[in-house]
Amino acid sequence: MLVVEQNGLKYLTFERFGNVTHGIFSRHGGVSNNHATSLNVGGTVGDEPGSVLANKQILFGALGKNTSSMFDCWQVHGPDYVLANSPHTAASHTNPREIRADALLTANPDVTLFMRFADCTPVLLYDPVRRVVGIAHAGWQGTVKHAASNLVRGFTHIFGSDPGDIQAVIGPSIGPCHYEVGHQVIEQVITSYGRKANELLQESAHGKAHFNMWAANEYDLRNAGVEHIELAGICTACHTNDWFSHRAEKGRTGRFGVIMALPEGME
Repeated sequence: MLVVEQNGLKYLTFERFGNVTHGIFSRHGGVSNNHATSLNVGGTVGDEPGSVLANKQILFGALGKNTSSMFDCWQVHGPDYVLANSPHTAASHTNPREIRADALLTANPDVTLFMRFADCTPVLLYDPVRRVVGIAHAGWQGTVKHAASNLVRGFTHIFGSDPGDIQAVIGPSIGPCHYEVGHQVIEQVITSYGRKANELLQESAHGKAHFNMWAANEYDLRNAGVEHIELAGICTACHTNDWFSHRAEKGRTGRFGVIMALPEGME
């Protein structure tokens, strides 16, 4: 994992992705103010629309991409993926919520995948053999519904990927140190993970259950046959100076952006 700092921006890249254009961007380097300071890319958090647009342009420009290449969707905390064959942005469609999903994949170098996070787990995938990239958005609901392994299935069903070839990264999200959960989540983790739930639900010093989404998504990926997995190990709630955290900031926060795109000219 590499931490890149340039022109006020701070973002993560990963050597395992080779020359794939990608970045997990922190909250630094944008134009938003107050609770959305400063690189907020979420359009539903009370930020000025013009600031959100400017932040997206800053983020994309840092990696040499234009926002016209963007493919985004309305994230709904589910397991479904969408194949992005061509760009799709809210600005170019009457109803920006027409595509509802929590995972995206593409083999088209003219498409830049884009998703937003604030405690939910970013899962980034790259198949260097079939030349496919993908991003999954896995909060607790997406995690127990196996959004990550479902995206792997998208790679295999659509492009014939071998899961053993896929390179995966589990990015910054709320860690088990801060993610206290109640009975509703506990029950669904047990239903989804069976005996493994005992490891994923850790008891705090105060006797409360904490859900380890990092470990859950890694387990999900390995069950799907993915062998090459890198964990950022960064808790967004521990580091609100760098990352937006819905839990730690009590819902008044922005969203940080994640983008992936294949190199132009790749066939």
